[in-house]
Amino acid sequence: MAGPRVDQIYEQVKAMAVSFRLRPGDRLNEVALSKDLGVSRTPLREALNRLVAERLFDFRPGQGFFCRPLDAQSLFDLFELRQIIEVAAVRAACEKATDEQLQLLRDELYTSGIDITGLTVEEAVKRDEAFHLGIAKLSGNMELLQTLTRINDRIRYIRWVSMSLDRVQRSKDEHKRVMQALIDRNADQAARDLGAHISKRIDQVQDAVRHGISSIYMDGPDGISNRIIEEAHE
Repeated sequence: MAGPRVDQIYEQVKAMAVSFRLRPGDRLNEVALSKDLGVSRTPLREALNRLVAERLFDFRPGQGFFCRPLDAQSLFDLFELRQIIEVAAVRAACEKATDEQLQLLRDELYTSGIDITGLTVEEAVKRDEAFHLGIAKLSGNMELLQTLTRINDRIRYIRWVSMSLDRVQRSKDEHKRVMQALIDRNADQAARDLGAHISKRIDQVQDAVRHGISSIYMDGPDGISNRIIEEAHE
């Protein structure tokens, strides 16, 4: 096959889906996209089918591929699922991780995950995800890790919105508490702290969706992700 491999096309189009470079609910123009990417429609279609399976696009027979909608209830369900998975992960990490692995995670958190001043929202969320995925890796359950990775893809845009609205310093203090509970091997405390940290109410998700849709239409797809975090604030 000429041009990028399907995996490369998949990654390119996934980045578009995650950031809503296609507006929510819009139909994908396969001809235009294949030209933009410099690929034929056959590998593009294969990549799109993978993204449909991961629920980053919708496919409607006879109509084509559509960018997923920003639906508050679906996103709330994903945040609930994320909470369930991560609480299970942190309990398993308390039991299975070595002292050296926990210390390495702590060092990474304090080296690159606490001070996010000057970063873009996208960069800050990437570091935040790295900490949570680090805990999932220490659970020793790769299926759990892969599921969490897929959830992160589907909620990333709303996490960008939340990062631009929420109290950043409080989030980082919560990371420190979770990390200390892990170091102490206190699974119950780690589960409580992480569960509270991740938990979102439906009205919070609805508010983030409103801001997210406004940003897509008013500021463009990079309006939120490229914002600079000027200071960690309460």
